[in-house]
Amino acid sequence: MLPRLHHHSDIDPSVLHYLNELDAAGFQGDIETQYSSRFSVATDNSVYQQLPQAVVHPRTPDDVALIGKVSSKPEFANITFSPRGGGTGTNGQSLTQGVVVDLSRHMNQILEINEKEGWVRVQAGVIKDQLNDAIRPYGYFFSPDLSTSNRATLGGMINTDASGQGSLKYGKTSDHVLSLQAIFADGSILETDGSGTVPAESSLAAQALTVTEQVCRTQREAILAKFPPLNRFLTGYDLKNAINEADNSFDITRVLCGAEGSLAFITEAKLNLTPIPKARTLVTIKYDSFDSALRNAPLMVEAQALSVETVDSKVLNLAKQDIVWHDVRELITDVPGIEMQGINIVEFADQTQDTVDHLVTELVARIDVTMQKGEAGIIGYQVCTDLASIQRIYGMRKKAVGLLGAAKGRAKPVPFTEDTCVPPENLADYISEFRALLDRNELAYGMFGHVDAGVLHVRPALDMCDPEQEKTMLHISDEVVKLVAKYGGLMWGEHGKGYRSEYSPAFFGAELYHELRRVKGAFDPLNKMNPGKICTPLESDAELVKVASVTRGYYDRQIDVQVRDSFKQAMLCNGNGLCFNYDTSSPMCPSMKVSADRRHSPKGRAGLVREWLRQLSDEGIDILSLEHDTYERTPTVKALINRIRHRLNKRHEEDFSHEVFDAMNGCLACKACASQCPIKVDVPSFRSRFLNLYHSRYQRPAKDYLVANIEQLLPTMARMPNVVNNMLSQGWVKTLTKKTIGYVDTPLLSVPILAKRIRRHPLEAFDMQRLAGLSPEEKQHYVIIVQDPFTSYYDADVVEDMIALAVKLGKKPVLLPFKPNGKAQHVKGFLQKFQSTATNTAEFLTQVAELDIPLVGVDPAMVLCYRDEYVEMLGEQRGQFDVLLVHEWLLPQLSALDPLTMAETNRPWYLLGHCTEKTKLPNTEKQWQAIFTHFGAQLETIPVGCCGMAGTFGHEADKVQMSTDIYSLSWKPNLALLPQERCLMTGYSCRSQVKRFEHYQPKHPLQALLQVLNAGIGLS
Repeated sequence: MLPRLHHHSDIDPSVLHYLNELDAAGFQGDIETQYSSRFSVATDNSVYQQLPQAVVHPRTPDDVALIGKVSSKPEFANITFSPRGGGTGTNGQSLTQGVVVDLSRHMNQILEINEKEGWVRVQAGVIKDQLNDAIRPYGYFFSPDLSTSNRATLGGMINTDASGQGSLKYGKTSDHVLSLQAIFADGSILETDGSGTVPAESSLAAQALTVTEQVCRTQREAILAKFPPLNRFLTGYDLKNAINEADNSFDITRVLCGAEGSLAFITEAKLNLTPIPKARTLVTIKYDSFDSALRNAPLMVEAQALSVETVDSKVLNLAKQDIVWHDVRELITDVPGIEMQGINIVEFADQTQDTVDHLVTELVARIDVTMQKGEAGIIGYQVCTDLASIQRIYGMRKKAVGLLGAAKGRAKPVPFTEDTCVPPENLADYISEFRALLDRNELAYGMFGHVDAGVLHVRPALDMCDPEQEKTMLHISDEVVKLVAKYGGLMWGEHGKGYRSEYSPAFFGAELYHELRRVKGAFDPLNKMNPGKICTPLESDAELVKVASVTRGYYDRQIDVQVRDSFKQAMLCNGNGLCFNYDTSSPMCPSMKVSADRRHSPKGRAGLVREWLRQLSDEGIDILSLEHDTYERTPTVKALINRIRHRLNKRHEEDFSHEVFDAMNGCLACKACASQCPIKVDVPSFRSRFLNLYHSRYQRPAKDYLVANIEQLLPTMARMPNVVNNMLSQGWVKTLTKKTIGYVDTPLLSVPILAKRIRRHPLEAFDMQRLAGLSPEEKQHYVIIVQDPFTSYYDADVVEDMIALAVKLGKKPVLLPFKPNGKAQHVKGFLQKFQSTATNTAEFLTQVAELDIPLVGVDPAMVLCYRDEYVEMLGEQRGQFDVLLVHEWLLPQLSALDPLTMAETNRPWYLLGHCTEKTKLPNTEKQWQAIFTHFGAQLETIPVGCCGMAGTFGHEADKVQMSTDIYSLSWKPNLALLPQERCLMTGYSCRSQVKRFEHYQPKHPLQALLQVLNAGIGLS
C-alpha cells in the first residue's frame, strides 16, 4: 500500500509569525504555505530549484507596501522576498528560499490607455500578449518582443529588461518605460515620474534617489567606459542610461529596469506604445550550413531589415516533429536534393507598402544573384506577405525554446549560456569557437536567435541528473565568459543574470562593482530583496548566488532511473511555461486559465508528481513494483476497510499525496498538453497512474465508481429509458444524487433508444461470417459504425444520422454491437479495470478489422482513446485495428463523390472544435471545411479553447464552478454571436455542455452534412 508522505513542514517559525502579522495588518491577497504551492514556484525555466518559505499573492499596491512595512519590524529582519511574474526566467531570477511575492494572479489589470499620446498604464502582472490584444484596436503595440509573450508578465519583462526580435529598431523594454511605481523593502512608494507623494526623507525610496544619482554622476566616465556599445548592454542597474545625454537629467526608472527585483517591487508601469506597421513582409532564406546563415546575416541587416532571426537545423528538425509544423510546412518548404541546415527569417516592416516592397525587391535581387553565383550557401528563399502566415512562422520560431527540450535521450538542451551577445560582425567567428568548445566536450546543442543584435541562444544538451554533467555545465559557463570577453561581448544579452550573478564583479571591475553595491545598499540595506542576485549591499558579507547552486537535477537523481524513464511525461518538463498561455482560445490547460493557480497547470502537476516520486523513493518504496501489484491483485477486505478509514481521516492526516491529488483532481484530462506542450508533458497519462496508486491507500468517492461503470450500466438502463429519465428528473433524486454521489445535471437517455431508431433505416445486422464472405469490391460499399456510450445512449440522433448519411452516400452501414471503450476508467485511474476493458475491446476490434471494411466512430474522445490510451496501456498487445473519425472516413472518398454546386442555403455553418481532437489531429478543421466545400456548403471555424465539460468533469459537484468558468472563457462569448441552428460540434461533451447552458441541442457536423445533401441541388 502507498505510504503516507510528509509535507516537510520546514517553514521557519519567524516566517509563520510574519505571515500571521501580515494577515492581521489587513493584507487582502492570498497567503499560501502549503507544500504544493511553495513547490509550484520552486522552479522556473532554468536548471535550478529552490523551495521558498511561502507564496503571497497581493491584490493591490497597498498589499505590496504592507508586505514591506510589516517586514521592517526588527523581529522580521531575516525575512526576504523575490517578486515573481510568469516564472519564465531562464536563470533562476525569481527563485528564492525566502518568500515569493507573485504579482501575476491578481495584479494584472490594464489601468489606462491614452490613445492620443500613445501610452498605457498597467499593473505588473499584465501579460505581454494581453496588453497587445487590448491596444491593437487603437493601432498600437508594445514593441519589445520575446518568445514567451503569451505568458510573460510586463513586470518580469521590466525586471529583466527583456527584448527579442526587432530590438535593433524597437530596443529593449527599458526604452519604452516612461515611469514606474516601485515599492521598497520598508513599504515606501516611489512614482519615478514624481507624480506621487514625495517619499519621507528617512525612507529607502528617498535614500535610493539620492545615492543612485550621486553614483551615476560621480562615476560617469567609468560607467561609459565599461558599458559596451551594444544593442544589448549590461543588464542589471543600468547606470549608463540613468543620465539623459540630452538634458543631463537623472531618471531612476532606468536603474530599476533590469534589476531583477533586487532593488524594489515593480507594481505599476507607464509604457510608451509603437504604431503597428501597416505593411509587413517576411523573407525566409534557406542555407546549406548554419555557418553560412550566420555569416550572411549582416547583409540582411544592411538591407534595412527590421529583424533577422536565425534557426539551425536541429531546431528545424524538432519543429518538423511537432504540431507547430502543420502551420508552416507550406511556408518553409524543403529544397529538393539539398538538406536545409539553417534559415534566416528576415522581416521588413513600415507604415507604407511601397517602402517595404522596395526593400524586399532589392534584397531578393541580391539573393538571386548570389544564388546564381553559388555563393553564401543560399539554397532557396520564400517571400511571405500574408499577416497570418507571418505570425505562424514566428509562432514556430517562438516555440524553439520548448522544442529543444524535446530532444531525445536523457541529455536535454538547457539554458545557462543561451543569451550571450557579441557585436554582430564577430558573431560567426565567436560561434565557431563556441561550437569547438562544445564539440571538445562532446555535447550536442541547438541554436537560434537574433543575429541582427549578435544574440544567439545556444543550449548545450546535458543530463542534469548526472553530477559529472553538472560540473561540465560550470566548466562550459566559465569558458564562455572568457570567450565573450575575447569578442567584445556579454554573457547576458537578453535574459538577465540570475544565478550567473557570480560573474558580475569580473564584468564590472572592482571599482565600479563597489559603486553598484552602494546603489544596492541604498535601496535595500538589509538585503531583503531577491538576495544574491546582481550584487550585494556594500555593508554586507552576503554572497552572490552561483552557477553551481542546487539544481533540479540534484533532486531528480534521487528518483530511480527506471522510475524516471517510466514517468518521463512528468520528468521531462523543463519549465518553459507554455501551459500558462494567456490566449483564451488556446486549448492548453483550461484549469490553469480560470484558477490562475500554477499548481493547476501541466508544469505544476508535473513538478508535484516529480516531488511525489522523489518522496516515495526517499521512503524506500519500489514504485514500479507497487504499481504492478495494483494491476495484479484484488484488494482484500482489510485493505478496503483501511481505505475507508484513511478516507474518513483524510482531513486530519498529513500526507503530501493529498496535495498532489488536489492538483490532479482539477485536471480535465483534455490532453491538450500532450500535443500543445513542446515537450509533450502528458498530464492525463501520469495523472491516471497517480490516482491508481493514491487509491491503493485512500478509498475512492462514490462518483468515481459510477463513472467507471457507466458503460456497463447503460445497456441495462436503456431497457427502460422512460422510467430512468422520469426518476432522474425528480427534484429529490437530483438533490440526493448531488449530496450522496456528488453528481449534478445528469443527462437523460435518448428516447426512443438507438435500437428502435435503427429500425427506420435499411440497416444490415452485424454478421461477421457473412461480411467476411463478401468480395473486396462488395466491401468497398460497406462501412461499420463503432458505437460509443455517450452518442449511442445519450445522443442517439447523431448515430442515426450517421447511418442515414452513409446511405445517402451510397454506402451500406453496419452498426457494430456496443463494446465498452474504457476512457472513463482511465480518466479516474481505474487502471486494472481499464486494462481489462481495453484488452477485451481491442481483441474484438482487431477481429472486426480483419474484414477490411472501414471502422468509423463519431465521438473524437472515444476514437482517439483507441489510438492513445490503448497504445499506452497495451503496447504491442493492442492488436491491429484503426477506427476512423467521420471526417477521416469521408475525406478520401470525395474524389469519387459528385460535388454539389449549390447547397440548401448560402449561410455558413460554424464549427467549434473538440479540444482533444484539435490538438491531436491539427488538420481536422481544415478537413471538415474541405468536405463541406465539396458539397457546396460553407464552413467557418471558430477559435475556442476547452468547453469545460470534458466527459463527466462538468457533472461533478465539486467541479461545476470550474466547468462553468471555463465555458465562459471562449465558448459562451463566441456562441452569443452565432445563430444557434448553424453551430456544429464534433464532441459529445461539447454539445452536452452547450445544451446545459444555452438550452438548445447543437448538431454534429455529420448532421449538418446530411442536411446539406438532402437539400442540395444542381449536381455538377
